[in-house]
Amino acid sequence: MIPLKDNIPSLKKPILVYLLLIINFLIFFYELTLGNYLKDFILEYGIIPVSIINGERLLTLFTGMFLHANFWHILGNMLYLWVFGDNVEDVLGHFWFFIMYFLSGLAGSFLHILRNLHSEVPMIGASGAISGILGAYLILFPNAQILTLIPIGLFIRIALVPAFLFLGLWILLQLLYSSMGIPGVAWSAHIGGFLIGLIIGLFFRKRKRKYYEI
Repeated sequence: MIPLKDNIPSLKKPILVYLLLIINFLIFFYELTLGNYLKDFILEYGIIPVSIINGERLLTLFTGMFLHANFWHILGNMLYLWVFGDNVEDVLGHFWFFIMYFLSGLAGSFLHILRNLHSEVPMIGASGAISGILGAYLILFPNAQILTLIPIGLFIRIALVPAFLFLGLWILLQLLYSSMGIPGVAWSAHIGGFLIGLIIGLFFRKRKRKYYEI
């Protein structure tokens, strides 16, 4: 399922969402210019579990959040940030949205590292941080309607899906894929980030009622 938009207008300009979109795309466009040096760039700034465990390259815990492997990787992450991030930033405010974003990213990275202690494969992407946004959105706006593109075989259907169903299915898939050990994606990072978002969302539910009726 691919989210296209929700039915909740932003009450304030989501400044941090805009800024994160710009930064991520600018870095990705820079990656495209590197050609054969891209692999070395990712090895330098990506999150390598065994290095973190050894207390090395700790700054990559942050730099790795802004790297993406390919066009579909960044497009998927930025689409989720665009659809779900504005309303979460509305409720949390810019400061706490910033804190949640990076806490979720770090939590996701650490959970991935704990499950891959000896891995020398770099982990990159904003998925852990954005998963935190999804967790907070589920708590704050469970009844929101998500306009969703649903591929069914060779056909595509567009439908409104309640946020609790969309995001509930999303996290269930992350748990399933993680338990199956499907390679190529840091499923644990998604789970770790999502949990942080859930927790922070719980603290802001009362504030949401001041701004939104749903």
